[in-house]
Amino acid sequence: MIIAGVALFVLALLMAGVYAARKVQGSSHNYLLAGRTLAVPVVAILLASQAIDSNGILGNTDLSAAFGFWAGAALPIGLALCLIIAGLFFAKPMREYRIVTLPDFFERRFGRSIEIPAAILTVLAFGILVAGNLVALGFLLDRFAGIPYTAAILIAIPIVICYTIAGGMFSSSYVGIGMIIVNIVGMLALFGWMITTYGLSAPAGLGPLDLSQLTSADEGAVINWATIVALALGNLVAIDLMQRIFASKCPRTAQKACFGGAALILAICIPFSLVALTAVTVLGDEVANGPVLYTLLSDYAPPVLAIIVLSGIVTASLTTASGVLLSCSAVITRNILQLGRTASLDTAHAMTATRIAMIPMALLGAFVALRIPQTGILLTLTFDLLLAGLVVPFILGLYWTSRGTISAAMAAIITGVTVRVGLFVLTPTIYGVDNTLLYLDNGLLTAAMDGWSTFLAAGASLAAYLVVALLTKPVAPVGAPPADAVVVTAPEPVGARV
Repeated sequence: MIIAGVALFVLALLMAGVYAARKVQGSSHNYLLAGRTLAVPVVAILLASQAIDSNGILGNTDLSAAFGFWAGAALPIGLALCLIIAGLFFAKPMREYRIVTLPDFFERRFGRSIEIPAAILTVLAFGILVAGNLVALGFLLDRFAGIPYTAAILIAIPIVICYTIAGGMFSSSYVGIGMIIVNIVGMLALFGWMITTYGLSAPAGLGPLDLSQLTSADEGAVINWATIVALALGNLVAIDLMQRIFASKCPRTAQKACFGGAALILAICIPFSLVALTAVTVLGDEVANGPVLYTLLSDYAPPVLAIIVLSGIVTASLTTASGVLLSCSAVITRNILQLGRTASLDTAHAMTATRIAMIPMALLGAFVALRIPQTGILLTLTFDLLLAGLVVPFILGLYWTSRGTISAAMAAIITGVTVRVGLFVLTPTIYGVDNTLLYLDNGLLTAAMDGWSTFLAAGASLAAYLVVALLTKPVAPVGAPPADAVVVTAPEPVGARV
């Protein structure tokens, strides 16, 4: 009953997404950026979906139940903090560039030699993020439909691809509006049901007032802070986040949407951390039987409540996965293959290539999902990698225009990624769970390095950029794009620049 109800609801929203595909009208400009017409509420919803999807919610609840409130809440706190930082310092200037993808900025600031590694790094990192949502969908089909996890992953892939191919950013926008409404209703209903049925409680040492989770390394403080920092800063160079900013009507709209998205994330996601703590007591030994939230909804909650909550989470996953596939395929075709880079995005060839590029991205996500069946861990790992490689050249490239060279940016990327991948391969755990993706057994590092790797890699990237920037001749500061560099032919909407 539950899976049938979720399927019917998601199908209804997907039909809305297909309906929205009519707005594309064969234009890549509309397909990738919704014609740069999205208003504050829509952009805020799309930005918030990153934390509300199954990757974020299941990661939040599982980590809260296993390691404490702050381990789970670190996910929404980090993502909300990122949107606040973006709203204060980055949304307006980045929207003013009128570019299409984040690697466009690196090309304009440092040239083609930095655009390529930036594009490759973001695509690889976001393959991990797609995997996180596929993991959650796989667990859902396994738990509620009895489909084995591996088969469930393979079933989820064409669903996500078809949804994204249909209408691009317009589809995400239409479905996102319904998604946020359902998630708010579901969160309130679940929170209310938990309080009236079981009350709110927390195992000793795991509650929100147990601040040792943020102060003691033995209680996971290093990992919790690393999670917050990786999400707060690494997400700044998230290509789906920036693409949604680029799709807003104007710079002020982008800025306001960031603040609205942060508020939505905290309001919807923090209660799930509290629900997870109470679920530990309610479920007992069943906590170990798959995702905590799925066990609670399948075995204890009323079916109608389970349908509402799961429908919202699954729809948010589709919205997030769609945004990731859309932005990654745009980067592949535009920044790596250089299709649609000239006077207009409105070419059938470029849009077809963008759609085709989604397939290998989805397959990459499936591979990682089968290797690491985790949720929140994959979310953090994505932005950890981006923090190590791209955050420093992005921030200093935008704001330290008097210095900075191609060599400095390349040094930051190579140094940060090398240090992070090296520590990743040599450390037996990833944010508290076993490293089953790529670990070389060694006597050099222990699990005590877990968490510190995030700070060390980011610090190495910053040091490399500063040293090389000070030793080399600076490039010309970034300015407004020249007229012949504007790749979008559609004008700004009337009254958009406020």
